[in-house]
Amino acid sequence: MASVGQNARFRSAVLPHRLADFIFARYQPGMRYGDHVDDPIMGGGKFRTDVSMTIFLNEPDSYEGGELVIRTPFGDQKVKLAAGSAVVYPSRSVHHVADVTRGERLVALTWIQSFVREPDRRELLFELDQAREHLLRTEPDSEHAKRVDRSYANLLRMWAEL
Repeated sequence: MASVGQNARFRSAVLPHRLADFIFARYQPGMRYGDHVDDPIMGGGKFRTDVSMTIFLNEPDSYEGGELVIRTPFGDQKVKLAAGSAVVYPSRSVHHVADVTRGERLVALTWIQSFVREPDRRELLFELDQAREHLLRTEPDSEHAKRVDRSYANLLRMWAEL
């Protein structure tokens, strides 16, 4: 949990406010999880699930099948990453786990309430933050850096929910 929270890219993309405890899942041959969206509220009503995260715990060549398939406007995106890698996606996305046909799929799952509820706004803030960080590293005293930094801060202020 601490490693996830310290990852700057994760913090920038997700803007985490609350994280659920991880659950661990093991899929063996013949197991799958059908199309669904994640529950909108978890923790006995303690937080809203804006972002889902899957961390892959074993190498993709140690099992066949078992892809996380996320439905997007651009078609189904199949995700099967190296051990220790994570994917985050809006909890409202329809997704499923494909049949495991050989070996064992091991993952850790969690859900996050973001400070910014809307995925489109989080995406815009992420892109702006990446540009902001670059400018602050390369041109910290420039007017461009100051404007982008101010715009990021003010958009986050407008859209954040506490």
